[in-house]
Amino acid sequence: MLQTPVAFLIFNRPHNTQRVFEQIRQAKPPKLLVVADGHRADRPGEAAKCAATRAVIDGVDWDCEVLTNYAETNLGCRDRVATGLDWVFTQVESAIILEDDCLPDQSFFTFCQQLLEEYRHQPEVMAICGSNFLTKWKQRQQSYHFSYYFNCWGWATWRRAWEHYDVNVGDWQDPQIRAKIRVFMQNDRQYDDFAKVLERNYVRKLNTWDYAFAFACLKNQALTITSAVNLVSNIGFGADATHTVSNSGNIVANLPRYPAILPLKKPNPGIDRQYTYEQYSLVWDLGITSKMRRKLKGWQTQLAKVSS
Repeated sequence: MLQTPVAFLIFNRPHNTQRVFEQIRQAKPPKLLVVADGHRADRPGEAAKCAATRAVIDGVDWDCEVLTNYAETNLGCRDRVATGLDWVFTQVESAIILEDDCLPDQSFFTFCQQLLEEYRHQPEVMAICGSNFLTKWKQRQQSYHFSYYFNCWGWATWRRAWEHYDVNVGDWQDPQIRAKIRVFMQNDRQYDDFAKVLERNYVRKLNTWDYAFAFACLKNQALTITSAVNLVSNIGFGADATHTVSNSGNIVANLPRYPAILPLKKPNPGIDRQYTYEQYSLVWDLGITSKMRRKLKGWQTQLAKVSS
């Protein structure tokens, strides 16, 4: 039985929201915290879409405490998620977090709940992620693995981890912190790519919140747990999305979902970071177009050899 609160981030897509809500409805969390952004005044018809999306939550028909944090005006993806999760973690100590386009397998909830309890008091772990862009990674050996790579498409965390979050990434300008992150990542190319994104985040040229959490993890030399099999499919690729506006040739759109490997099989004793997963996952994350996929031809065969 699910005992962990679920935080649900919604905006203006009632159809996607309904599909994800149905998965939450099956899981029956005892507490549902709903964060919604307001409509944009210059978008005709968006107010009605936002209202229809919020109306989905009226479908709660199980024993559940529903808490809502609805913005009256549009804050944008960056600030709405940041302020919304700030609010969530004033209410609860830990939460499973889903956005309106992240469709989970039912086992995702059990997977997150068990690992939230297992690593509750270990600060070197700051998040649990259900999305695995490689779809499978050493699944015959373990239920999950550790890396510095954070993915927000279906995840869970604790208040003690969120307390390190700064949407403005103010510490990014500290050269000592940058140097520490470079050493921790142990890959200059990946560090350089990440640094470019963080610089854009720092000057507010990115309307997104998740890189700031990735930065918080790296700054604290903390790791993320990722499922050995993909548990969540992003169904939100399309013209009405904020970031995932096209699924043409996109290799991470609508990934297949698999049941979590339960009961949990721990990886090697201790918190053993898997560097090879980081290498492949970052390439897949950055190489999401059909053009890049052609360039990466041959990686699929190599990946199959190392990930089984």
